[in-house]
Amino acid sequence: MAAVMPVPAASRVLLSGNEAVARAVWEAGVKVAAAYPGTPSTEMLEVISSYPDIYSEWSVNEKVSLEVAIGAAYAGSRSFCCMKHVGMNVASDALMTLTLTGVIGGLVIAIADDVGLSSSQNEQDSRYWGRFAHVPVLEPADSQEAYEMTLYGYELSERFQVPVILRMTTRINHVKALVTVGERSTRPAAGFKKDPARWVMTPGGAGKRIPLIFARDAELRREAELSALNVIEPGSDRRVGFIASGPAYMHVKESFPDAPVLKLGFSCPLPFDKCRELGEMVDRVVVVEEVEPLVETELKAQGISVVGKEILPQQGELAPNVLRPAIARLLGENLPESRSTAAMPVFPRPPTMCVACPHLGVYYTLSQVRNLTISGDIGCYTLGAGHPWNALDTCISMGASMGIALGLDKGRGEADKDKRIVAVIGDSTFLHMGMQGLLDMVYNKGNVTVLLLDNRTVGMTGGQDNPGSGRDIHGVDAPRVDFPKLVESLGVKPERIHKVNPYELPVLFKTIRDEVKVPEVSVIITDQPCVLIEDYHKLKPYAVIEDKCTGCGNCLDVGCPAIHVTRRGKEVKASGREVDLAFVRIESSVCTGCGLCVQPCAPDAIQHHVPVSPLIQLVKGGCNA
Repeated sequence: MAAVMPVPAASRVLLSGNEAVARAVWEAGVKVAAAYPGTPSTEMLEVISSYPDIYSEWSVNEKVSLEVAIGAAYAGSRSFCCMKHVGMNVASDALMTLTLTGVIGGLVIAIADDVGLSSSQNEQDSRYWGRFAHVPVLEPADSQEAYEMTLYGYELSERFQVPVILRMTTRINHVKALVTVGERSTRPAAGFKKDPARWVMTPGGAGKRIPLIFARDAELRREAELSALNVIEPGSDRRVGFIASGPAYMHVKESFPDAPVLKLGFSCPLPFDKCRELGEMVDRVVVVEEVEPLVETELKAQGISVVGKEILPQQGELAPNVLRPAIARLLGENLPESRSTAAMPVFPRPPTMCVACPHLGVYYTLSQVRNLTISGDIGCYTLGAGHPWNALDTCISMGASMGIALGLDKGRGEADKDKRIVAVIGDSTFLHMGMQGLLDMVYNKGNVTVLLLDNRTVGMTGGQDNPGSGRDIHGVDAPRVDFPKLVESLGVKPERIHKVNPYELPVLFKTIRDEVKVPEVSVIITDQPCVLIEDYHKLKPYAVIEDKCTGCGNCLDVGCPAIHVTRRGKEVKASGREVDLAFVRIESSVCTGCGLCVQPCAPDAIQHHVPVSPLIQLVKGGCNA
């Protein structure tokens, strides 16, 4: 990871929401910050790691990262934790008891919701955690507010001794805006004070603290009613008033600049009195929220008349092109014809793996082995479900490939009795939540072959380090997990553990073919680094010898994006069967020489690329000057 230079103090700078939060964390005097990388939240901790006066770490998963932050807050230091929306599902076990104990030092938890599913397997609404855990939720609408609300979050957290959720969305995380920043304040740690009745949550102790939560809820609701973060912006067009927060507020202001709006910045607990006040100003109130009808439901339960998901979609961003037609229909109006031109159609560009990705050989091989059911996981290798491999059958959540594979094995019926079960998981995902699944698989005598794809990084989120990479968040040498020893310690027999080079297709094919026939747990570990990290070393590139290419297209089945089809054709075999032909070339400027495409090429048409000098090119082409 390239070093991120800290922003100068007391200046106005262009920052994304992630960068703005990181800056505020530093200014707030935070001592400890922890996270597991996950788009769109990753850059927060990456920037924080550039500040030498904050201890920062990539944790093995979100639950551990929150627990590290909790420990620091118990010790009286300010701490920070961030994750994407699905990460809070993992961390929630700790959160739901943390709400009982509370904190001493301020603790802000930034949760990045991927509204619109730009890089996630689901679209969930993290505002629910505020209600579920009885903790306040702050919702910034731009980078400046992300900065200011982070600072306010620490003040709020310490005043009420409660963790504070900062609910971000992809649009806030990644869009940049000018932010006025300040300087770091020093916050000495208060120190951990023993108090078993508070910190040791046995059933008896926890029961006594539950009434304190409800008392705190009432105090926080009064705080929300009075907060300057919840403000009614009057407007001249009183036909419709809006209640909105975060980016949805920006969309409302762009779409209906003259309408009254209640902007919710401190959205949990909900300020019911302010909502009623807006209702008295307008003919009707529309709640614009991404993505669930959470505020709408709470207001209706209070007897406050609002309109929401009856007219607005319950998924995706509520941009002006969504809002304007919906409100026009509500008012019985014809929407003026848009002057904007339709988007130009573009050639489809489905996501694919990188040139020479070590996962290419794995999925090419899996696509050649018959009679498999393949349980997948979260990472770059999820793309194995796509063309040309079509070699992934399930994908649910981090680490789920292990348990699902075991369930596929134990739950198989007569129709699947001859199927071989394979689970595919990456190194970071295995350390995040896969180890427990493998242990369960061994303990319960599963018949599964596990492919553990060790590429020494968290590839999907940009190449962050993990305990399998041998470096920490600062790039400093750190202990590196020995995966063969680790899986053996989880109960896998030594003779069922294989370490292979995924670029050696014959060895990989034979290993997979042999292991899926063994009726017990096997683990095949691939050992080549991601092509985008410093551990990877390029080799001499390849090129297609046109005169030798028969158009068989075998190289295309590897799926490397450096291979391009130049022309297509058809051939009639002696048997009368017509076959498709695809003649190809290799983009030598991006080829890394991994050799994957060479191995399935029957006519030996792919050979090392020999650069031709400009002078020779000139002679070959003739001098027309």
